Amino acid sequence: MVPSDSKIQFDHQGRLRHFLTINGLPKETLVQILDTAESFISFGQREIRKVPLLRGKTVVNLFFEPSTRTRTTFEIAAKRLSADVINLSAARMSTSKGESILDTARTLEAMHTDLFVVRDSASGASHLIASHLPEHVRVINAGDGRHAHPTQAMLDMFTIRREKGGFEGLKVAIIGDVLHSRVARSQIHALSTLGVDEIRLIGPRTLIPTEVEAMGVNVTSNMAEGLSGIDVVMMLRLQRERMDGQLVPSEQEYFNRYGLTDDKLSYANPDAIVMHPGPINRGLEIASSVADGDRSVILSQVTNGIAVRMSIMAKLMGGQEDP
Repeated sequence: MVPSDSKIQFDHQGRLRHFLTINGLPKETLVQILDTAESFISFGQREIRKVPLLRGKTVVNLFFEPSTRTRTTFEIAAKRLSADVINLSAARMSTSKGESILDTARTLEAMHTDLFVVRDSASGASHLIASHLPEHVRVINAGDGRHAHPTQAMLDMFTIRREKGGFEGLKVAIIGDVLHSRVARSQIHALSTLGVDEIRLIGPRTLIPTEVEAMGVNVTSNMAEGLSGIDVVMMLRLQRERMDGQLVPSEQEYFNRYGLTDDKLSYANPDAIVMHPGPINRGLEIASSVADGDRSVILSQVTNGIAVRMSIMAKLMGGQEDP
């Protein structure tokens, strides 16, 4: 069971110890992460792309669920901070032989791991590990079930701030499979905390959680209505692997109604940006002309993800000096 609050994320002195969910984090913490990420964004263009903030520290990417994009950006981020990095996937771990994920984490902690980056198909996996490790060990949630994907939300916020200059007055649309999306839940918490003007969820009712309006969002199944006056369009991947039963009539019907095309994008503001957490299903969630168009910032999200994950790691490990 996923904890209902984020108390486990803070140590006894009130400092951020783990990064498990956006829910419950103060605006000041989110802004500090974004500000620090700004200082890291230029590292990709430098001849020497490392700083010694995490020199001597060991980071283990513990991925019980596969992901190329997220794992790779975490690996690059940790290495740019000079950490030693170990990548473990489910196929290479003893969990495939029956060992629990908690036993696996404890075994690796006994080898002097300082920070775990955890991804699992079960909601609450990273919380479970964080609650059973010593005080000095840190945990970052890299996606757990349908619950949360906080670092993805933060790189999305970073991208929005760079493109739009801030959050006040913005109208944001999140489109697609909200029901199964951990990304959407984290995005909603982050956008609300940072003070956007309005969040709209657009999608078929079968893919929108019941009573989601309690999170302060507006819901519609009409693309023209939902995109009218929108500044930021955040597309979601259709989560086929997490679906129970047939929730959409067909993939073609889904694209016809909710796939983002140039025609549908014309309902949004002329300077609206288009985002997608990836991987993209072209011709299902988004047309190639939009994904590759001049309003798309999808590749910028990937680049920004490295700087944001560097910022979060540095904050958790106490290395918050200016690089």
